[in-house]
Amino acid sequence: MTRPHLIIFDCDGVLVDSEPLANAVMKKYLTELGLSISLERTMERFVGLSLASMRKTILSEDGLNLPDDFEEEVMHRDRLAFATDLKAIAGVSTTLDTLTLPRCVASSGDHSKIHNSLTLTGLLPYFDGSVYSAADVTNGKPAPDLFLHAAHNMNAGPQNSLVIEDSLAGVQAGVAAGMRVFGFVGGGHITAGHADRLLDAGALLVFERMDDLAEQIAKL
Repeated sequence: MTRPHLIIFDCDGVLVDSEPLANAVMKKYLTELGLSISLERTMERFVGLSLASMRKTILSEDGLNLPDDFEEEVMHRDRLAFATDLKAIAGVSTTLDTLTLPRCVASSGDHSKIHNSLTLTGLLPYFDGSVYSAADVTNGKPAPDLFLHAAHNMNAGPQNSLVIEDSLAGVQAGVAAGMRVFGFVGGGHITAGHADRLLDAGALLVFERMDDLAEQIAKL
């Protein structure tokens, strides 16, 4: 097995510990809109999905037609929550300092959300403008489009790309793209059994400490 030529990082739950904040915001807003849902269920259903995919899922599965400004309102509420409470994943800055391979971000969030999260946590300079969003492609995760788009723009083939993902949809997207995937389970939103779900979806391995990533890559 050859070492990768490119590392593709998801953002939420991998670089920044945003999922507990974002899902608390989502649970509260959906409850206001008439969808009774627990925080745990919100995480199970929506982590890793774009807001556009979330809208489609809620309409098809719950029969709830969300307001026209749903996406804008969620992003506004997220920004307020993130401004005071968002933190980088522990150890991620040290890891990014250590890694010498080309890297990029490929996230289900839109560009403004990704850039805001990376700026607030001081991580944006590590990626030198190499940031890709589900807004750039037709189909978000779990479709492979976003990861293929990122690899193409970074001049790497799928077989030479390694995805770091925390969500089931993200692992499925990486596998569908023909890429190797490491599952990260160190975020504040991870629940019992999540590591097994990522492995079942095709992750090569799961790891809990971002400090361990360089060692795991060296084993490839």
